Amino acid sequence: MSPLPGPAGSRPLVVLAVVGTDHHPFQRLVDWVDAWAGERGRAVRVVVQHGSARPPAVAEGRALLGAEELQGLFAVADAIVTHGGPATMNEVRSRGLLPLVVPRDPALGEHVDDHQQRFTRRLADLGEVRLCPTREDLVGALDAALADPSVLRLDPAAERLRADQVQAAVQRVGAVVDGLVAEAAEAASRRRPWARRAAR
Repeated sequence: MSPLPGPAGSRPLVVLAVVGTDHHPFQRLVDWVDAWAGERGRAVRVVVQHGSARPPAVAEGRALLGAEELQGLFAVADAIVTHGGPATMNEVRSRGLLPLVVPRDPALGEHVDDHQQRFTRRLADLGEVRLCPTREDLVGALDAALADPSVLRLDPAAERLRADQVQAAVQRVGAVVDGLVAEAAEAASRRRPWARRAAR
């Protein structure tokens, strides 16, 4: 499978769907994306990483994607549909696209609990993802991207600012944690004078 060069508009819309590596089948996402691919025909090229679910009938299917192939698809995709995995959603944003997210539902045997549903709802409230809990939501989002691929593109300058803000917040939290650890170690050392002598 070779990446398609050229901007969307001069080639089919490229859609990548990924379910991650969890052992629970996520057949619902695979079937929704595959049905959409079948309805849109040659206007789209759809690649589905389906994991333990049945492969798609219409779209290109891969149980797993190697790192190089995955990065190549991330580079050419006009839309990326993903489960609610934090690392994948963040990777999609880092590629300049708003993730289309279908969270796994434990009631359907897709995960052990509802953490993906709760987490992605929060991210959607913040505008970090486009939540697609129903087939209709996903079809609407994909059709909007087919009509105008720019609807999912993020502003690179805003994303760099966001990444810088996240990094600064991580550094502040790290400094607080380092300070707490140092205080705890000092307090423990005062309670055990022999520890101070052994350290000398």
